[in-house]
Amino acid sequence: MLMKRVIVCLDVRNGQVTKGVKFQGNVDLGDPVDYARRYYQQGADELVFYDITASAEGRTLFVEVVRRVAAAIFIPFAVGGGIRSVDHMRAVLTAGAEKVSLNSPAVREPDLLTAGARAFGCQCVVLGLDAKRVPASAAIPSGYEVVIEGGRTPTGKDAVAWAKEAEARGAGEICLNAIDTDGVRQGYELTITRMIADAVRIPVIASGGGGKPEHLTAAVTTGGADAALVASMVHYGDYTVAAIKAEMAAAGVPVRL
Repeated sequence: MLMKRVIVCLDVRNGQVTKGVKFQGNVDLGDPVDYARRYYQQGADELVFYDITASAEGRTLFVEVVRRVAAAIFIPFAVGGGIRSVDHMRAVLTAGAEKVSLNSPAVREPDLLTAGARAFGCQCVVLGLDAKRVPASAAIPSGYEVVIEGGRTPTGKDAVAWAKEAEARGAGEICLNAIDTDGVRQGYELTITRMIADAVRIPVIASGGGGKPEHLTAAVTTGGADAALVASMVHYGDYTVAAIKAEMAAAGVPVRL
């Protein structure tokens, strides 16, 4: 039986870990190296590092911060934010990351997914997909629209259709962040998570809304996700990664303890 993963997200702004609610009202929390080391020691399966303003500000991410974080841990590590070319991907992977996450740039230039997969392998290319609930329509039949630039810009693209296209173009994994539940800590958006998990064959990471261990359990069972991403519930000290995994295991979820 495949183990379900617990992944910690490190949103970074101006070199500091930061956290907001529904992509707004961010508060800076501290040094990403300290946070990365803490979660590695607690038993996180992976980390994800997002430079959350790189795309909106039209710049590349801070590779030196990536290098420092990667040097502090010995678990898989994905990096996203401002990656707009194969050269950017190479810089991130050379700095120590195992994967790159493509979000806004992939929507604007879908061939970037294919180019990354050809250069480094599908396993290195993660699609970051930010989805927002909207009225269902002919253009957006799922009722979930893809938004980009940190949730600032709607695209008119259907989230499920985009997930399937991204898989066909070479994405090896999808990190699905539901904006409607992001940071509110009341549980993941299980409807769109299940829709996308059923629509693709590659792993899906549920993101946005984790507040209690039972929320992660629901994400990987009812939601069909292969992993769940957490931030607030560990950043603010409510839980450790080890405590989350212990409760998931007690609920019958196969996790690495």
